[in-house]
Amino acid sequence: MSSNDLDALLRVTSSTYRGETPPDIAFGTYDGAVGRLVLAVTGKGIAACSFEAENDVFELVTRHVGSFIGPEARRLDPVRRELDAYFSGRLRTFATPVDLALATPFARTVLQKTMAVPYGTTTTLERIGESIGRPRALRAIGNALASNPVCVIVPCHRVVREDGALGDYAGGASAKQHLLNVERKASAPAGR
Repeated sequence: MSSNDLDALLRVTSSTYRGETPPDIAFGTYDGAVGRLVLAVTGKGIAACSFEAENDVFELVTRHVGSFIGPEARRLDPVRRELDAYFSGRLRTFATPVDLALATPFARTVLQKTMAVPYGTTTTLERIGESIGRPRALRAIGNALASNPVCVIVPCHRVVREDGALGDYAGGASAKQHLLNVERKASAPAGR
């Protein structure tokens, strides 16, 4: 599916529900400091905040969550405002609920532990493994983080290598470094 096909599909979908029932899933994008993020919001919360291509996220959401999808600003704009506030260092905790419907059960466990990593700090795969009772499942934990469908909001960027190196990130090393820098700067005592 090309980008033009996706745009056409979203236009058709949005025109079919004007004045009627809104879509089950609001779908759109956010252009921010780390590039374009693809967003999908369900009735339970944000299911995708992804660096992947729009078409790929659209197909994944359609296959695993539902097919009544449209560009509903009423549900997307609050997430966009929170992302703006986060990137400017004014927001430490997202109020938008997270819907991990696109994650496997094991990945949900890992991502829920990742959501508990405090703003402005980091942890390691090893510490995540210990906290879920799977200290040797480092590769599986890494895969769960790599497939995080809700990047930034579920802060997998806060997981670094044991030696302090950044490690991999879906948005690339510069995006991960940028996110960590935003948090460090916002967490620094005044005057530093």
